[in-house]
Amino acid sequence: MRKIIALFPLLLLPTPVIASATPWQDVAPGVRLRLISNDIRASDGSTLVGLELDMPQSFKTYWRRPGESGLVTELDIAGSSGLASPTIRWPFPTPETSNGLLDYVYRGPTVLPVSLRVTGPSSQLHAAVTMGVCSDICVPVRASFSLPLPLGAPDVADDIRLKQALSLTPIPWTRDAAPFKGVTFDARAQALRVDAVDASIDAGSIIATTSDPTVVFDAPQKSPDGRSILLPLRGTNVTTGWAATPIQLTFMTAMGSFEVSQRVTVAP
Repeated sequence: MRKIIALFPLLLLPTPVIASATPWQDVAPGVRLRLISNDIRASDGSTLVGLELDMPQSFKTYWRRPGESGLVTELDIAGSSGLASPTIRWPFPTPETSNGLLDYVYRGPTVLPVSLRVTGPSSQLHAAVTMGVCSDICVPVRASFSLPLPLGAPDVADDIRLKQALSLTPIPWTRDAAPFKGVTFDARAQALRVDAVDASIDAGSIIATTSDPTVVFDAPQKSPDGRSILLPLRGTNVTTGWAATPIQLTFMTAMGSFEVSQRVTVAP
């Protein structure tokens, strides 16, 4: 793991609210963070907010599975009222290798949508955020926000921006035909073999994640026989205990990004 050599303020105090967004907080040199909301209660009883990062392209933050050196993003809404079950909806990331380590990142201005379940007639969101922001150095930043959610006067501009971010989020694969015929871990080759990829899928975009966050697979490549896609396992002496539960495959198509859970067969 990359050694963390800098630490921006460990905790920034809650900031007052302006309209449907909190004021920006400076969390690293040239990088600021705020919370936005669409102030809409959906028919399923949920509402949508977003963590918005304003940062130059030279900075990055990390996907739900950061990779080999990235830092996990955490969101705590303890102390909120009328809200529960925060779920970050992760846009499709960019794989990036730096100093021999593979991470999944977002660069430049980024919005991470967060779905919340509305549990009361009035809602007040208190959110403590911890996330990694990196350039030449990696900075674990923490910020705290307070945002009332009236949920009766929609903010059209922020609703559009949140929906744009949601459009980049992988959705479950619902076609009748499965996207992959089978997934096998070849213990001899130390690689995940994905067979019979649906023609609509960009095979080079496939990301495999397991129940074990320390298990990381390399970028997809064609098998020697050209009939399968191989995702080599990064690292050595990794056991196959992760194969006891389904893995998640995330991928791009011309119609957007999708994800599917699939069981793995382990071949000797």
